[in-house]
Amino acid sequence: MAGNMARSRAWLEIQRYGLPAYRRYSSGGCYPSIPLTAPLPGVPKPVFARVDGQEKFETKVTTLDSGLRVASQNKFGQFCTIGLLINSGSRHETKHLSGISHFLEKLAFSSTAQFGSKDEILLTLEKHGGICDCQTSRDTTMYAVSADAKGLDTVVSLLAEVVLQPRLSDEELEMTRMAVRFELEDLNMRPDPEPLLTEMIHAAAYRDNTIGLPRFCPIENIDKIDQKTLHAYMHNYYTPGRMVLAGVGIEHDQLLECAKKYLQGVEPVWVSGKPRSVDRSISQYTGGIIKVEKDMSDVSLGPTPIPELTHIMIGLESCSFLEDDFIPFAVLNMMMGGGGSFSAGGPGKGMFTRLYLNVLNRHHWMYNATSYHHSYEDTGLLCIHASADPRQVREMVEIITREFTLMAGSVGEVELERAKTQLKSMLMMNLESRPVIFEDVGRQVLATGTRKLPHELCNLISNIKASDIKRVATKMLRNKPAVAALGDLSELPDYDQIQTALTSKDGRLPRSYRLFR
Repeated sequence: MAGNMARSRAWLEIQRYGLPAYRRYSSGGCYPSIPLTAPLPGVPKPVFARVDGQEKFETKVTTLDSGLRVASQNKFGQFCTIGLLINSGSRHETKHLSGISHFLEKLAFSSTAQFGSKDEILLTLEKHGGICDCQTSRDTTMYAVSADAKGLDTVVSLLAEVVLQPRLSDEELEMTRMAVRFELEDLNMRPDPEPLLTEMIHAAAYRDNTIGLPRFCPIENIDKIDQKTLHAYMHNYYTPGRMVLAGVGIEHDQLLECAKKYLQGVEPVWVSGKPRSVDRSISQYTGGIIKVEKDMSDVSLGPTPIPELTHIMIGLESCSFLEDDFIPFAVLNMMMGGGGSFSAGGPGKGMFTRLYLNVLNRHHWMYNATSYHHSYEDTGLLCIHASADPRQVREMVEIITREFTLMAGSVGEVELERAKTQLKSMLMMNLESRPVIFEDVGRQVLATGTRKLPHELCNLISNIKASDIKRVATKMLRNKPAVAALGDLSELPDYDQIQTALTSKDGRLPRSYRLFR
């Protein structure tokens, strides 16, 4: 009886006051018996996001009269990611001082003609819940902002200011010099040497050209880079024909309108006129070795210090991301997999990949064996990073060269399907993130003018056969290796021995006999 009276009171209050009356009763018995199929009283009818057709998935691209490309991808949500990608990076510094791109990355979103300081820019973005970032790589510079879609006009206006009207004041340049010095010191001191080894392997593979030029500013160039140097570089490379304005989570027509308003016909702060010396060099793979003898015994001190390790990276030329063989190489890289000794065996961390099964699982003394694939517009580099005690470097190198030669051998049907499934899974999982979609849209449109959609890439991955893996691996093994070595290198084999091992059938190093040790 009491329960029925309580339910009646609840229903009267719902009719009188609306939905909040539900929350006044904690006991389930106090709720009126309304079927789940009936709409709740006082609750507005929900509006669900839906796709009306395939065109909603497509990336729309428009080229303006100036040559600037505008690309957008519709995506449901309150926030959008907008950015400018520029075909500019350390590979284009052949005729300039190395380190300019590194400086421009640190100077991004500083004071402009309209904004007096970085704080003003951040406060403007804060009004729209926005954050900003700038990243430079060997071939691309990317300025990006994520903010509420209602602030699109402000965001594009700000991006135009930051890219085309930077002040580059003496005070900002001095702060940047300090930041670059600190980053270079940190690079040489950190326990994880992977960024440093990546620099070294590129320098060894493409000696003194394009991709092999340093991504980080050399210490001797820090005081040489000034406003005039930066403006001379930007005059050549920060041009509309080398830019893409990409947006995710925004209507194409709105983005196009903003691009015409803020980026078309705008006079940049540097000298106007046609670019004088744009470097169009094609990368030349050279192969070779770069060795850095370094005491790694005190890299990480404390109650549980990291043991002294020697780090080796061996790489071979693969292919450009514009070539058809890019997909087989991506599958091969996923098949090799690997990781550090603390991550390789975890769920989804590659416990069935070759570098885990054949290397980390069998040789407990190896601390790392990881495969990487770096791909660019005109070349690529597939490499394996390995770490072990300095006394076991020779054995470690032989294990890695053997894994390289086995790439051209038979490929099991199960491991191939697993690698393809894992690659598709990683692709689709990453593309759930709006900033990742933005970067994918921008980079593809910058390189090709169009974008391959995820389902197209998944179809290409599904079509890869074992014969494709064997073909690209055999072709790759014909090249000279690139080798980067860091740490105690007393047991490191000669470069010629490593090259001989990679051309042999079983990947074994030539036997050397010494009378005295």
